[in-house]
Amino acid sequence: MSLQMVTVSNNVALIQPGFSLMNFDGQVFFFGQKGWPKRSCPTGVFHFDVKHNHLKLKPAVFSKDSCYLPPLRYPATCIFRGSLESGKHEYIIHGGKTPNNELSDKIYVMSVVGKNNKKVTFRCTEKDLEGDVPEARYGHSIDMVYSQGRSMGVLFGGRSYIPAAQRTTEKWNSVADCLPHVFLVDFEFGCSTSYLLPELQDGLSFHVSIARNDTIYILGGHSLANNIRPANLYRIKVDLPLGSPAVSCTVLPGGISVSSAILTQTKSDEFVIVGGYQLENQKRLVCNTVSFEGDKIEIHEMETPDWTPDIKHSKIWFGSSMGNGTVFLGIPGDNKQATSEAFYFYMLKCAEDDANEDQKTLANSQTSTEDPGDSTPFEDSEEFCFSAEANSFDGDDAFDTYNEDDEEDESETGYWITCCPTCDVDVNTWVPFYSTELNKPAMIYCSHGDGHWVHAQCMDLAEHTLIHLSEGSNKYYCNEHVKIARALQTPKRAPPLKKPPLKSLHKKGPGKILTPAKKSFLRRLFD
Repeated sequence: MSLQMVTVSNNVALIQPGFSLMNFDGQVFFFGQKGWPKRSCPTGVFHFDVKHNHLKLKPAVFSKDSCYLPPLRYPATCIFRGSLESGKHEYIIHGGKTPNNELSDKIYVMSVVGKNNKKVTFRCTEKDLEGDVPEARYGHSIDMVYSQGRSMGVLFGGRSYIPAAQRTTEKWNSVADCLPHVFLVDFEFGCSTSYLLPELQDGLSFHVSIARNDTIYILGGHSLANNIRPANLYRIKVDLPLGSPAVSCTVLPGGISVSSAILTQTKSDEFVIVGGYQLENQKRLVCNTVSFEGDKIEIHEMETPDWTPDIKHSKIWFGSSMGNGTVFLGIPGDNKQATSEAFYFYMLKCAEDDANEDQKTLANSQTSTEDPGDSTPFEDSEEFCFSAEANSFDGDDAFDTYNEDDEEDESETGYWITCCPTCDVDVNTWVPFYSTELNKPAMIYCSHGDGHWVHAQCMDLAEHTLIHLSEGSNKYYCNEHVKIARALQTPKRAPPLKKPPLKSLHKKGPGKILTPAKKSFLRRLFD
């Protein structure tokens, strides 16, 4: 095992705890920045280009028929193939946290539709599910199993916000373990079925999962209800006949106590577990090998890398597998120095240099950082604000660095949101409409219902109005929902109507003079 420090040339602030890495035919792509897609890449997905221990983030391109993919932290990801023998693969993305700290329940499928020497073009589609739809969550796992010519997704664990009826101002962001249900997801027909297995008593999160043919192995994880990391090892076997699937679970000996570890595949039947935590705020510096021989699984400690003093003494660490036996790690920088970086990064190579580059990886583990509620409480304290974009980058150099190599990519990068039926923002335009939004169309959040984003251009918002709304906490409603919002508002109390006194009727003035005949008539009328 070899450990090398990595320098990041641009947009280092994008790499935060909770990100994911996806490997498409040896090319690694970064996904899951903490904020909404930034000016340097409206898609929010970057090519993770590492050469000579130097990392460069290059913006990725999506096809015009792609759906919008929000940057999600702590999602569950896995590789999906039509069959075990298929060379082409896609990535399944489920759940995770949005930049507004909301949880997603959506499923996205990422695939490559175009590739040349300079760039890769992706397509992202959203999958709708019916049946027992898994609730929104994060810190869980999703894997693919293959049995009798069929394939299914297996989703397990994670955390979710407490029910809305129990959420108060003080406990608004409180989370709880999801129920220990196992979900089988059929991506071909878009249906999901949940199973409650007696062997699974706790809803574990940030565990490690390994998929092999028709079997999923679950080890480690953290139970929030009991605040323990049980040394359990579960084997979930899925049989997919023509009829109803059969799901069974077996408790195996030899598990390890760990959460938020990174799993990387080094051989066809061997994996390495790196990082994680053994206690709250106590890192686990031991590495393990997981080897298979038929249905038999063995877990052993292995020689640890030569950890640097910075890694040993840091309270937290995070990262993800780059594939091919390589792990990308990050630790907090030294805040005592004014010029210190927010994070320092390392690459740990667990496989030999002659490892097969086209290795068929069927492994999955949660984003390797402990949940914010456990070891990084500051993670949930930062709310998204419009004014944060300008200082979230490394200055003009971050933007200019991209254009030197990928100038032609700018005209094809889309910001794919149709905010209203009359939306006329060109998805292929990368030109600022307002100076406040730098290099993406200015957007504002409509507070109607669950909320949604709209373009300031389509809403005819003046720039000073946009700045006013972004600086305060005022709610904004788009053109389609502003009438509904006004109807729900309590009408202002109107002052009572002033009635003139009766004596004013007897005052003389223009048109008020009584002739002797009128006086006589009124006297007879009232007498």
